[in-house]
Amino acid sequence: MNPNWKSFLLDKHGVLTGETRIDFLGSKPDVKKCLCPVTQLGVLTVAGKDAASFLQGQITCNVHDITDNKSSLGAICNPKGRVITTFLLVKRDDAYLLLLPVELLAAIKKRLQMYVLRSAVTITDSSDELCLLGRSQLDVKTQANDQFGNTTRQQNRLTIDLSRQVNRQLLITDAEDAQQFWNEQSSEHDYQPAGSEVWRSLDIIDGIPWLTTETSEEYIPQMLNLDTLGGVSFTKGCYTGQEIVARTHYLGKAKRQMFVAEGDLTETPAANTAIIDDSTGESVPAGHVLQAQASQRGCNMLVVLSVSETGTYQLKIDGKDIRLL
Repeated sequence: MNPNWKSFLLDKHGVLTGETRIDFLGSKPDVKKCLCPVTQLGVLTVAGKDAASFLQGQITCNVHDITDNKSSLGAICNPKGRVITTFLLVKRDDAYLLLLPVELLAAIKKRLQMYVLRSAVTITDSSDELCLLGRSQLDVKTQANDQFGNTTRQQNRLTIDLSRQVNRQLLITDAEDAQQFWNEQSSEHDYQPAGSEVWRSLDIIDGIPWLTTETSEEYIPQMLNLDTLGGVSFTKGCYTGQEIVARTHYLGKAKRQMFVAEGDLTETPAANTAIIDDSTGESVPAGHVLQAQASQRGCNMLVVLSVSETGTYQLKIDGKDIRLL
């Protein structure tokens, strides 16, 4: 995290409660207009005259669809088509920014570097240079539409529309502008500070899958709904893992699928926690938790389940009911 940005947030009564988590003292749980530091994501910058062609051979989305006005979700897969990480791909001048979980960033940088060879490409960790912050209006509901990923630029600030269930935007900027934007939105538009976990919960509600070291290389893109989220191109040509991903698309369907769920759980389940289905009268394994985040309503989750032929589930975690949304 940029040190000036970090100092600013601490001056605003922020409290670091983990390496990638910041909370705010006295923040209201029912606030409707939020500003969130997005500290759980880092930034890899891929630059150079061969940057586009290099990425095209490594990722699931089509680099040529990424413009100054359009960003996209995507994934990096292993040769077996399993997703190593998901990311948000953003174009900035002649470079590309990959926004991805901080805990996977170093491994992804090392992996991409292995494939550079003679290409004119540089890969840089820009997490200490660029600041990520989210703005949301929780009382303004939206429907998933073609606005997702729309990108605008104002000087050095990039604003990406992530509105699906909730009106919200992700900003990428430098520390000085981030502070100015935060103060302006707080004083003139009544936005209130909210912890980074609030943004994480909104990503879960919107069905945006972020992986961890525990869930990396466990699922193909379709199991994470990346195809329906616009994060997979089936016409772009070869990339690592493409054969498996394309075969699933053209010759069948994924046997597992991701769902948004909630439950009244006393403890937030860890990634890979087992889920049981009682819909047939017998307790059978149904899938696993991908992500979970405590909320006012209990616990929000992304879960990956075996596709039910009947479309019905009666799901439990440690004997407690969870509901698909």
